[in-house]
Amino acid sequence: MVNLNYNTSNPVFSGYIWKYKRSSASKMTLNGVILKSLFSIFLVGLTTWYVWDLVNKGIDVQYYTYGGMIAAVVFSILTSYKKKWSPVTTPLYALSKGLFLGGISAYAEAKFDGMPMRAVSVTLLTFLIMLLLYKAKIVVVTKRFRSVIITAIITIMTIYIINWILNLFGINLPYIYGTSWFAIGFNVIAAIVASFSLLLDFDFIDRKLGKAPKFYEWVATWGLLVTLIWLYVEVLRLMKKLAIRF
Repeated sequence: MVNLNYNTSNPVFSGYIWKYKRSSASKMTLNGVILKSLFSIFLVGLTTWYVWDLVNKGIDVQYYTYGGMIAAVVFSILTSYKKKWSPVTTPLYALSKGLFLGGISAYAEAKFDGMPMRAVSVTLLTFLIMLLLYKAKIVVVTKRFRSVIITAIITIMTIYIINWILNLFGINLPYIYGTSWFAIGFNVIAAIVASFSLLLDFDFIDRKLGKAPKFYEWVATWGLLVTLIWLYVEVLRLMKKLAIRF
């Protein structure tokens, strides 16, 4: 019997989002998830390159960056509540997130030559390592493991949200975005949590293969993008802090 309440650290893979009708003829496959994920990553790279090129031409991309971030949130909400729209909203999410990543990556490149590409390399390497750990069952996703990661991700996101709200009132938290050892340590923890959340996502997708409807491949792709982009941002942020510190 399918467990619709299976938990993961990524809210994308919550039980609510993954409810489905069992009478669907065409089912979710691993190849489908992989192909759609590669296509979506290509879309992210496309708009990232576009914004980066604008920066090289001396154009202010602030509106692209913030507009992309807001649009990504909107498409995420739509995907959550209108799952059948995911074949459209997931690519749009990828394009929007690329605009955001293009802005922050170009800024990092201007300050620290080659840093974005190093962050991409670390992110991809981490993804492959986590996939290997999961497939080789070196790290087994247990109920306790899920609980720890879920608690950690909720805590980190809460801190980020509080910091964002305080920033609206001109209040900054140097212990989060500064270059102190505490701020660097927080960033390291956030990156580790993002890395291990991939294991939970792999495990959840594995359980839904051959069970969820075909269009859920797009929902799964969206979920992986959320985690991968979060991991990239944390790695890039950590590299910037270390570069400034040393």
